[in-house]
Amino acid sequence: MLIRFLYRCITGVSWRLLFKAAYLWCFKGFFALRAFKKRNKKGILFPPFLFFSLTDRCNLRCRGCWVTPPNQVKDLSLESIENVIKAGQKNSVYFYTLLGGEPFLAPAMFDIIAKHPEAYFQIITNGFFLNQENTALIKKYGNASPLVSIDGFEETNDARRGTGSFEKAINGCRELQRQKILYGVAAVVTEQNFDDVVSEKFVQHFINLGASYLWFYLFRPIGIDSAPELAAEQNRIIEFRKKLLDMRRKMPIILIDTYWDAKGRAVCPASKGMSFVISPNGSVIPCPPLAVAKEKVQDNGGDFFKTVNESGFLRRFQEFIENHYDGKNSQGCIILDKPKELAEFLRKENVNDVSGRNFLDELETSTPKTSQYLPNDEIAENYWVYKILKKMLFFGMGAYG
Repeated sequence: MLIRFLYRCITGVSWRLLFKAAYLWCFKGFFALRAFKKRNKKGILFPPFLFFSLTDRCNLRCRGCWVTPPNQVKDLSLESIENVIKAGQKNSVYFYTLLGGEPFLAPAMFDIIAKHPEAYFQIITNGFFLNQENTALIKKYGNASPLVSIDGFEETNDARRGTGSFEKAINGCRELQRQKILYGVAAVVTEQNFDDVVSEKFVQHFINLGASYLWFYLFRPIGIDSAPELAAEQNRIIEFRKKLLDMRRKMPIILIDTYWDAKGRAVCPASKGMSFVISPNGSVIPCPPLAVAKEKVQDNGGDFFKTVNESGFLRRFQEFIENHYDGKNSQGCIILDKPKELAEFLRKENVNDVSGRNFLDELETSTPKTSQYLPNDEIAENYWVYKILKKMLFFGMGAYG
């Protein structure tokens, strides 16, 4: 698998882009994680990676999406972004994920990428705007990797993301492949699309389209059209874990999950302080679907390090999750496992709801679903490549070792 994967990379991706990714994403990411671990030992709270939710604009209305269509559009200000990146540079943070809405609809997206050649950016996109012009800019700057959201083959993808979205996304993948750009595909695993996305056929399809990595997410029923029936059942999640490990050993593509460490224990990146999200209005939220906050980037005169490190809310959020699971060793997704308890905690914290909906009411009326927390069915990584990746690099939102 490894030799075939490396051959695919050196023949299918621009060498310049590979070098930049190796240096900015992997090499700098290693030192970002080392600095993060040192901060942890000193009791300092500051993540090794960060998300920018650049805008709440989006051209799609996907089922279970936590971004609410805005009455008044919000775009994250360049000043806020610069404050965060400035604090990041001082703390060895060089990897940023760009979210929306749809980040290609954010006026500042390419300005940020162009202005910070010392950093690496992952762009999570629906693929509609991966035209020749935009992909040429990505190739020109060289410090960004698109992650294209595709949730199955045409029928199952379009059932969640809208008619025609599969074809548009695939066309975007073809353009990325044509220009030899390092890119990945993000697939949300649901009950409806499980047989599509958790299959060698699906993975091979994107190997053929030149994708270098495939990032799996578990569906979380949140938003105006929360679609709780799409949440995967426990037996499906266990099956997903088994199939994932099997495909990792033989498919020449990097298969990423956000949920388990090298020993197979469940992980919540937010509870470990691995990453936080800057929302379009500048609020600092624990993770993308958990749109509540008590601090903003603008607080403390724009000193983002001070704002995060001195946040009582973010620290108590970590403690709350640890207290509801197996301490620091294993944590699931609290949104899925214990939504009512989470709502109670957030009300006591008197958080600001920045979802554009009534998020706490949503949590209180939600039915618990199974998350990645499987204490009696843990399956350790069985391939040395992934053991190393999970222990030493930013891989699936964690340095878990």
